[in-house]
This record gives sequence, structure tokens and C-alpha cells, in this order.
Amino acid sequence: MTRPRYGIRSPDSTDGRSGASLLIERMYAWRGYRGAGLDAADPHRITLTAADGDEVVGTLTIGVDTERGLMADQLYKDELDRLRRDGARLCEVTKLAFDHTGQSRHALASVFHLAFIYAREMHGCTDAVIEVNPRHRRFYERMLGFRQVGELKTNARVNAPSYLLHVSLAYVAQQVEAVGGAFSRGVDTGARSFYPYFFSPEEERGIAARLLQAEADNQ
Repeated sequence: MTRPRYGIRSPDSTDGRSGASLLIERMYAWRGYRGAGLDAADPHRITLTAADGDEVVGTLTIGVDTERGLMADQLYKDELDRLRRDGARLCEVTKLAFDHTGQSRHALASVFHLAFIYAREMHGCTDAVIEVNPRHRRFYERMLGFRQVGELKTNARVNAPSYLLHVSLAYVAQQVEAVGGAFSRGVDTGARSFYPYFFSPEEERGIAARLLQAEADNQ
């Protein structure tokens, strides 16, 4: 079994950013949320898109904690500060949108994995957080191992209720070592999560090495 025909890239062109923004607006409007555009000027945030040919089918942004904090600090600063005091180097997932008319599970898993690799290898992040609508909380808990760390609040950015969820990137690494790449090998691990759809440990190490080499080349 092979991976679906998806390309993963950072939308560093005007067309790429436009495609990601349009998908966010379309998917958020369908859910009744108020969307927000991509922030292409922030060097501590990178947006990854999954594309089927020229069509953007999914996008998410990963943001790294800085002295300015995270977007989630607007609602959950106390909870995030507790994680920081415990030694966590945080990143957050925002602006997640996927077109579910196709085989988006594979693309979504790949984009999440790349985002986690980028945050861990390029910025030393140890933990990830995400603000999610209550209807999606069980999905992220089941599929990625997130756990609720914040009570239900109203997120003014999207005009919708949200929970704060957290996952350790050490836990993610354990899952990759255990079942990463299983889908591509046609192996049924029995794990009902995204992790069998992640890259294999060998692929992950190759991606990390290429990211670090690209950073070294640009210095």
C-alpha cells in the first residue's frame, strides 16, 4: 500500500498563501466560525499545506512560543504558564482546515507529523497545544492523544467555544516509533489513531536531517 498522491509544502508563494487562506475561510464558514487570515510576516509561525495536484486540500499553522507568547495565551495564559513552569517549550497548532471530500486522513496525519518535526527539531519544542471546538475534542484525544488542560471558554478569534488541549511531543515520538509508517507498509496495527498514517521512524529522521541541513545552508 502506498501513500495517497498528496504533496506537502509551505505556502511561500502568493498563490500558495491564497489557497490556504481560501480553504480556511471556506471550512470555517461551513462550521459557522469567523475565520482569520494567515500571518505570513511572523518568523515564529509556519503554515504547511497539503495539495492534491494544484488544489490545496488542507492547511495548518504551527506557532512557536516566544516572549510575546502564543495565541492561546489570550484565553489560557494560566494553563500555559503552568506548562512553562514545568519546563515545557511550547508550540501551538492554529488555523487548521481540511477538505473532507477526499482521503484527508492521510494528508492531515502527514501535515501534523511535519509540523511536530519542525517544532521539535528546529525550535526544540517539547509540547504542543491546540484550541478546539467541543465537538472536536474527542477526535483529537482519540486520534493524536491530546488531553484537555483548559475549561470551556469562548474564543473571540473564531467566535466559538473552545477547549485547550495538550500533548507531549515525547508521547508523539513514542507512537511514531511504535506504529509510524504502518499504513504505507500495509500493516494493520490495531491502533485507531493517526499515528499509523505518520511517517516511519526512518522517514522522520530523514526529514529532520533535511530540515537541519537546510537551516545550516541558510546561515
